Amino acid sequence: MQRKVPVDTHIDNTGFGSNSNMEGARLTNKDGSINMIKTGLPFITRLSIYHSLLRMPRFRFWAMILLFYTTVNLFFAAIYYAIGVDQLAGGTLGESVFARFMKAFFFSSQTLTTVGYGHVSPEGMVANLVASCEAFIGILAFAVVTGLVYGRFTRPRAFILFSNNMLVSPYKGGRAIMFRLATYKNNHLTDAEATVTAAIHTREEGKETTKFYSLKLEITRLNSLALSWTIVHPLNEESPLYSYSHEQLMAGKLELMVTVKAFDDHFSNTVQQRTSYTAAELVYGAKFRPMFERAAAGAATVLQLDKINDYERVALNEGTLESLGVKP
Repeated sequence: MQRKVPVDTHIDNTGFGSNSNMEGARLTNKDGSINMIKTGLPFITRLSIYHSLLRMPRFRFWAMILLFYTTVNLFFAAIYYAIGVDQLAGGTLGESVFARFMKAFFFSSQTLTTVGYGHVSPEGMVANLVASCEAFIGILAFAVVTGLVYGRFTRPRAFILFSNNMLVSPYKGGRAIMFRLATYKNNHLTDAEATVTAAIHTREEGKETTKFYSLKLEITRLNSLALSWTIVHPLNEESPLYSYSHEQLMAGKLELMVTVKAFDDHFSNTVQQRTSYTAAELVYGAKFRPMFERAAAGAATVLQLDKINDYERVALNEGTLESLGVKP
C-alpha cells in the first residue's frame, strides 16, 4: 500500500498557477527561460528591445547589427539617388544605374560611420541636410551598439553546464533522484546554493491541478564549485515524491525546476542559472560515471566536461523496484 503525501506539504508561492488545464507543456525551458507567451497588449509595448538584444544568441545579435547597418545605408542611398547623385561631387563610377546607386550607397556608409574619406562630398543644401541627419543617426547608433556590446560582454553569467537527464539511483540503502552540474568556463564560483521545486499534475474532485513541492536536498550549499556537483534528493519518507510510482510520475508530468545561485570572483557579483527536468528526462536504475580524474603528472585534477551526461545502468533491489511500480 502506498503512502499518501500529506496535503500540507505543497507550496503555493512559486509564481506559477495551480490550474493544470490552463498550462502548456513544461513550465521552465531547459535554458532557464519561462515557457510563456504574453498577450493582451500591443507587441511593441510587451517587447523590451534592450533585454532581447542582451539575451539574444551571439550569431543572431551580430546578424541584427549587420542587418540594421545595411538597411540604414540602403535607405539613405535611396534618398541620395532620388535627389540626384550629381549632388555628390567626386568619385565617378560610371553612368549605369547600378554604378550610380553604389556611389550613393558607399557615400552613405562613409557618412554613417563618420569615416569620410573625402573623395566624395555632398553639394547643395538638400544633400548636406540629408548627410547631416545621417551622421547624427550614425553617432547615436554606434553609441547604442557599443553599449550593447559592452553590456553583453560584462553581463554576469554563471556558465553552468547541467546533465541532460536526472537519474533514480541507489542511495544509502534506498533511492534518490540525482542530476549534476559543473562550470564550463575558466571562472570560479563560491558559495553555490541550489534549490529544486517539483511540479506534478494531479486530479482532485474531477479537476486537474498542479501541486508544487520544495525538495529537500542532501547538500544545498557548497563553499566552492570547483569540480562537478551531483544534486541529490533522497526519496525517503520525508520526500513528497516518495509515494509516487513510475507510472504516476509520468502521468503527472513531473517537472523539477532548478535554480543555482553563486558568487563569481571575476564579476564580483552574484550569478544564477535555471533549468528544468521533465519526467521524460528521468532515467530509472542508473548512476553517473565519474567525470574527473588525476592528471598524468599527478599535480592537478582533470575535469572532463564531455562526460557530464555519462551514466551506467545499475540494479535496484526488488523492494525499490516494486515501490517504483517497475517490474524487477
